[in-house]
Amino acid sequence: MKDRRVESLYQYLDEAALYLEKHWDCTYLEGVAEAGENLFRQEVCQPLEPEQQKWLLNQVEKLSEQAFDKEEVRKAFQLAVLRGMKGAVQPHHSMTPDAVCLFLSYLVNKGLQQRKEPASLLDLAAGSGNLVHALLNNAIQPLAARGFEVDETLVKLAYVSANLQENALDLFHQDSIEPLAFPQVDLVVTDLPVGFYPKDDVAKSYHLQAEEGHSFLHHLMIEQAIQQTKDGGFLYFVVPNFLFESEQADRLHTYIKQQANILGLLQLPKSMFQSETFGRSIFMLQKKGEGVHQPQQALLAELPSFSNKQALADMIEQINKWYKEQLGMA
Repeated sequence: MKDRRVESLYQYLDEAALYLEKHWDCTYLEGVAEAGENLFRQEVCQPLEPEQQKWLLNQVEKLSEQAFDKEEVRKAFQLAVLRGMKGAVQPHHSMTPDAVCLFLSYLVNKGLQQRKEPASLLDLAAGSGNLVHALLNNAIQPLAARGFEVDETLVKLAYVSANLQENALDLFHQDSIEPLAFPQVDLVVTDLPVGFYPKDDVAKSYHLQAEEGHSFLHHLMIEQAIQQTKDGGFLYFVVPNFLFESEQADRLHTYIKQQANILGLLQLPKSMFQSETFGRSIFMLQKKGEGVHQPQQALLAELPSFSNKQALADMIEQINKWYKEQLGMA
């Protein structure tokens, strides 16, 4: 039944997006966002011909008797956005895989277990919102979340998806490397975009700016994340496996060790990637501060295939043991 609801919502988003792409001169991804907006408002928001508006409204009304939970909405949007990204040429149009989102939710909840007050969360590269919504939907306590995304279409998708999921999420259509005038947060979770940052004048204010040429965007984003985190706060990044292999890696490693404790590096299953070149890992940090202790041993592991339930359960048992022994967390 649950899968059927996800399928029916995805079908609506897909058909309406294709219709808008044809009749309203927009991309498929823009059409998904517009279709979601129509569903949220229960009306057609685009200035189209009457018969075209009638067709779209009819699609909305077909879903009016169905109720969707948060995860069903997120997964239907995920399917539609993935379809749209297959045809997108922009390198930043990618999405954190669902299994990785849910595994990050588990790690975030480990850090939330001993908190008595609501926590604040920051995603510096929110994309279409799939990761931050998964964290919000699966958190063991309410999170005050904020997300930044430089791509206008992706921000709109994240915004519409947040409305339909009824998630409280402050979204900013902004380059998150530029100065941010916000209070520090308890948690940062970001799937790091990889590449060069073109604004050398902005990068000048960073310790990790390149000595010549453009700086690495992913290095600057790690520095920004650390600066935006409260003492003792946790940071989780999805990083390329070659993070510490570049010519600037020594400076990155030195900076991180000055500012934070390295908790672990969990290599994502190789089967998730087309080749080892694209392999990624989850990099776990805790910002230094009063009462924060460096674990005697970092958590280093290669995660099994997420489809291998027994192997994954065994790995989670090992991670739980590490949290208890090294960080004193149940």
